[in-house]
Amino acid sequence: MAVDRSTIFALSSGRPPAAIAVVRMSGPRAGVALQTVIGRVPEPRKAALARVRDRSGEVIDEALALWFPAPNSETGEDVAELQLHGGHAVIAAVLDALGAVEGCRLAEPGEFTRRAFENGKLDLTAVEGLADLIAAETSAQRRQAYRQLKGLIGDRAEQWRRRLIEVLALVEARIDFSDEADVPEDLVRPALHAAQQLRSEIAAALADAGRGERLRDGLVVAIAGPPNAGKSTLLNRLARREAAIVSPHAGTTRDVIEVHLDLGGYPVTLLDTAGIRDSDEPIEQEGVRRARERAAAADLVLWVVDGSASDGAAAGRPENLESTRTWLIENKIDSAGAERKGDDTGVNKTEFEFMFRTSAKTGEGVNDLIETLAKFAARQFAATETALITRSRHRQALAQTVAALDRALAEEKSGREEVIAEELRMAATTLGRLTGRIDVEDILDAIFRDFCIGK
Repeated sequence: MAVDRSTIFALSSGRPPAAIAVVRMSGPRAGVALQTVIGRVPEPRKAALARVRDRSGEVIDEALALWFPAPNSETGEDVAELQLHGGHAVIAAVLDALGAVEGCRLAEPGEFTRRAFENGKLDLTAVEGLADLIAAETSAQRRQAYRQLKGLIGDRAEQWRRRLIEVLALVEARIDFSDEADVPEDLVRPALHAAQQLRSEIAAALADAGRGERLRDGLVVAIAGPPNAGKSTLLNRLARREAAIVSPHAGTTRDVIEVHLDLGGYPVTLLDTAGIRDSDEPIEQEGVRRARERAAAADLVLWVVDGSASDGAAAGRPENLESTRTWLIENKIDSAGAERKGDDTGVNKTEFEFMFRTSAKTGEGVNDLIETLAKFAARQFAATETALITRSRHRQALAQTVAALDRALAEEKSGREEVIAEELRMAATTLGRLTGRIDVEDILDAIFRDFCIGK
């Protein structure tokens, strides 16, 4: 892995203007850069008040300066920080002054975290946990991301890898020293017994129904139904803002609209889809196709019908939604004709798990729907506290590890010890890739490109 020895700097706090702005530096010339702009290097890990000056020596601002010499820093390199007033002009002048220092350049997205990874301060799963922590929108996502940042899966994967290496050592000892008198003849059997136990532990982590990934991405709830049933108005009522265009004309919604909600601390993505009906208009046909597709892939469908319609609310849900959990929403109960209740709606209510009567316009009945949605989300995420896997990359790596162990165990009776050793070595290598210890250059760019500059 090529190492860039330049010193990087960036604004590491929020977008200005703000009360405080944090400018961070990392690299071999971080001390020189600090000396250049404030005239000294403070004592390590002690905040010092300093005047920050530009290239001409003019004072830009008074700031707190901190110095963290390597290797006891976040990135493992020399690190310096300036805590300034967060105005546009102040930040621009400080960054300009640092850019004039030889060997210093502006950081790229995620470069501070990447240097922490390269210097052994974080493994790759912790890096992903940090990214998820920054992106977390709900308390449940925050808790899961923090657990991963602190080594929930990374520490476990490293323990598994070390145990695999011990198992592999037994098999290789049998191969390399089979003619030595002090080497037991039967080393493969106990090694494979240990491998079987390890395989069972990893398989148990995989058998979690994707709870961790689901919490990270959020539940998907699609609002679907015939045209002009009030789907967009219901979306706006649930989102508590005007997220979708509302019109009395059928077919207003042509594409899928997404809104992210925090329901009881759990992430939910609401989809407002086009009214599902037969149409000869090409654009509406495409909207209906997308609506059917997104609704069929959702965790839950809210099938919204006009509860005041004189010809019945609507026909039943489409065939492609028959296997999807669906709740019936009889909307527009504030409209004329909504006094018609019971079985007059023309909908087979046995097709639906729950039924709600609402007025998205006035809000009547919507609170009951929200409470039930929150309970549904809580049930779906009830077991996420114990979920190890939070990304498809983790699941793929562990699945490959289990497959390699299965191949090794299948060779027990064949006596091909070299094949057993190779499969165990492959399993250990796959676990090493999970934490970033082995051959991960091809995935680093994809991970770090999503970080913000200054992190």
